[in-house]
Amino acid sequence: MTGTALLTDQYELTMISAAIKAERADRQCVFEVFARRLPDGRRYGVVAGTGRVLEALEEFRFSGDEISALRGIVDEPTLDWLADYRFSGDIDGYREGELYFPGSPIMTVRGGFAEGVVLETVILSILNHDSAIASAAARMVSAAAGRPIIEMGSRRTHERAAVASARAAYLAGLTATSNLEAARTYGVPSAGTAAHAFTLSFATADGSDEKAAFAAQIDALGTGTTLLVDTYDIRQGVENAIAVAGPELGGVRIDSGDLGVLARQVRAQLDGLGATSTQIVVSGDLDEYAIASLRAEPVDTYGVGTALVTGSGAPTAGMVYKLVEVDGVPVAKRSSRKESHGGAKRALRAARDTGTIVEEIVVTGGGIADGDVADEGVAGYWAVDGLGSLKARDLQIPLVRGGRAVDDVPTLADAREHLARGLVSLPWEGLGLSHGDPAVGTRYITRPEK
Repeated sequence: MTGTALLTDQYELTMISAAIKAERADRQCVFEVFARRLPDGRRYGVVAGTGRVLEALEEFRFSGDEISALRGIVDEPTLDWLADYRFSGDIDGYREGELYFPGSPIMTVRGGFAEGVVLETVILSILNHDSAIASAAARMVSAAAGRPIIEMGSRRTHERAAVASARAAYLAGLTATSNLEAARTYGVPSAGTAAHAFTLSFATADGSDEKAAFAAQIDALGTGTTLLVDTYDIRQGVENAIAVAGPELGGVRIDSGDLGVLARQVRAQLDGLGATSTQIVVSGDLDEYAIASLRAEPVDTYGVGTALVTGSGAPTAGMVYKLVEVDGVPVAKRSSRKESHGGAKRALRAARDTGTIVEEIVVTGGGIADGDVADEGVAGYWAVDGLGSLKARDLQIPLVRGGRAVDDVPTLADAREHLARGLVSLPWEGLGLSHGDPAVGTRYITRPEK
């Protein structure tokens, strides 16, 4: 990734200009990323995009080309400041794959006012997009109840968003992507066989030749491939597929029609032809609700596209980036329905011994005192007022120190595993697709300064 410095809004630079002139650019500040509420109908959110934020931060430089583009927009002192820009502060945040709820301090940026405020847009654009995709994908994974899902939505979104979407979807538990740039850049497993165009390309003046198309695909990819059987008549397509490939055919894909009814019919037909191990893949405008409705049907794998890459009705996570502390003094916005909680925060998550999470705890003020460490001495856990027998773990981890990413930031594979564990920890009602309140509540605790 290169050239991220102009992935920003003009008002960030005009604020820097005014701050420089007012001699306020270097005031030590704390900015926080959080969501005031979850998208309508969602019971939890999934943090995704943290790794991409760190990549963008590394490349956030104002080179000669960027400076030239900004002449006439900001003044010369600001251009001089931007030319020397290097983020030198610290960033903590929820690890990728962590669940979040309203008010969760997903990312905390500490540094001078100017060097922190200029990062607002690039951080939010990444986290809002990737978290929306991962949150939708996680719901699909839960609805699939262990059956694989392939991401195939590249043609339904911006070409760069397609790569980020595939990464976020894999983090959330999808099995593979059709997008080869995501495979190259992030190591996401790739998958793909053929579209209707391939079958149609074998038509001649004498008519269609579905068998020839299937034979060519099998010759190239082997009998383990998946044949798309609904280009013409689906029953004939299944018959042709087994006639050409034999009963060891890997799979057939259905991309249209009443998928539940067709899956039952195709399963019966395959079994009757002796292809009892041939799997059924379904695709075609699937979302989490459609996937859930097919749970009782003989479907082995799902292919999802449009709904996934558009966040399945929630294309943004609704996160904001707010100044919460200036030179150690808490500051807060009071606008109606846009309130913020002042002061730097520490985030904890309380859970029962079974692992089921109970609430999010956001601590401001003095934070956690040394005497609050749990008697059991479990690393990373704390005893907090009002928890009783519950334990709470820290949610934020170090991400950047002195402007540089720390060495042990969790990988994409780590995030994928962490989310899988996190989904199991939700109260059972939190995994439902029905509308309702967040799966757990958020409690604010203010500690006196020591």
